[in-house]
Amino acid sequence: MKVAGLGFKRDVTLASLREALLAAGGAEGLAAMATVSDKADAEPLKQLALECGVPIKAVPADALAGIDTPTQSVRITEGFGTGSVAEAAALAVAGPGARLIATRVVSQDRTATAAIAEGDGA
Repeated sequence: MKVAGLGFKRDVTLASLREALLAAGGAEGLAAMATVSDKADAEPLKQLALECGVPIKAVPADALAGIDTPTQSVRITEGFGTGSVAEAAALAVAGPGARLIATRVVSQDRTATAAIAEGDGA
């Protein structure tokens, strides 16, 4: 199972989410998109998931805490207890033993991040 994890600011645009996903490797072969629960209903994310034909998997913030990620953001670590929402969400949904096949990339406007993980599913 291949999962794209997405982290983003509240004012993110569909174009920024799309750009980050493409930079991480694109939508080909994705089974789902994942993000923190409180942002799973964001309209730009729902539009991107619809474009890609995949469901959005919401991950509770407390489930992201403690997931070890290769990239680290001080702000994200302080807020979520993990270094990258995008990486942690992708790993959480891809399941036990999942591995990142694309570490976090950031859109040019810095409002969206994407990472892709592969695993057996949660």
